[in-house]
This record gives sequence, structure tokens and C-alpha cells, in this order.
Amino acid sequence: MNWVDFNWTWGRPVMGGPTALATRLRVYGRERVPRRGGLVVALNHFSWIDIPAYGWASPRSLYFLAKAEAHAVPVAGAYLRLFGSFAVRRGESDREAVRRMREVVRSGEALGVFAEGTRQRAGVPGPVQPGAAMVALNEDVPVICAAIHGSQAWKVGNFAPVSIVWGKPQRFESMPSGSRGYREASAQIQAELHRLWAWLRDLHEAGRPRGVPLP
Repeated sequence: MNWVDFNWTWGRPVMGGPTALATRLRVYGRERVPRRGGLVVALNHFSWIDIPAYGWASPRSLYFLAKAEAHAVPVAGAYLRLFGSFAVRRGESDREAVRRMREVVRSGEALGVFAEGTRQRAGVPGPVQPGAAMVALNEDVPVICAAIHGSQAWKVGNFAPVSIVWGKPQRFESMPSGSRGYREASAQIQAELHRLWAWLRDLHEAGRPRGVPLP
């Protein structure tokens, strides 16, 4: 067990457990997540509560890619790094972040990427950026999408219900290399995230019944 896995072992119940209670979190399809091997995990993002919620929902340690501004906050940044998170500078080329992303999956770990690049304030998933696809194509690893719904309405004290659903792993062996392949793979990731999120939205509207088939 490396130091990141060790920190996830205690951090998941300490941070994820209270988050799961406060959000009445339900997780669907956790068994779809490959337990071994390099993996890109593509996530949609609404709220700060998403990070511990996804951490609780994931059976694997996630090396989260986070904005440099979050890492610059003295206590919060140090806490993120405890769990393997590393920084990326938004809006500019960041070769060190790209190198680190590829290194994570090459070493057999799971890279967590908020695929839209930032929180979506409108409360619906936004356009997917090419980072997740780029790493998956260059390192020949699968992408698995996970969508969250309900966190866009959650606030401290309202206990709005939140749900997460995992999709099936996707591979892109037939995609062309370079920017064209990144665009095509990103379009597939975006379609999958939107499909999963729409399933959760409809599930919430129906009162989150149990025993429903996975999307």
C-alpha cells in the first residue's frame, strides 16, 4: 500500500462518511469500476461537496486533478495533496500537469478528472474538455464516467438528496491520434456523462426508487 492509498483508507470514512449522511447519498453501479490497472475517471462537477461524495462512491483511490488556485490555499491545498491530488493551471498549457496525469495512469492508478474543467453553475453538465480523452488515448487506458446529480441544490442544512451513477468503461482503440481523436473521444465522454446524469435526474423525479436497472 502506498501513502496515497493509506490516506484514502482513513480519509474515506472520515470525510466521505459524513458527506454520505449529509447528502443522503446513493451510489449506483459501483461494481462497474475496474479494481486494477490504469484508469481515467471522468466526472461532472457542480459543488465542492462533489469531491468527498465521489471519494466515498469510488472503490479506488482517485488521484484528483484540481485547479492550481485550490492547491494554493494553505490548509486545503495540503489536504488535497495528502490524497494524491495535483494542480493544473487553467486556461494555459501546463506540461507538468499533463506529464503527471499520464504518469498516474501509466503506474496503474486511477486519475480523477472533472471533465468539464470547472463547476457548472447552471446545474446541468457542460461541455467536456479534452484532458481525459488525451490521457486515455496516449496511455491506452479505459475511461469510466461517473455522474452526480443533486449536489447543485445541496447546501449546508437543507440535506438535499444526492446520487452518483457509474457508467461502463469505455475504450478508444479505434480513434485516430492527435487532436481529431481527442475531439471524437471527448464527444463520446460528454454523451455518456449527459446520459448518466439524465438517468439520475429522472430517478430523482421519481423519488429514487430502489431496484431500478442501471443505465
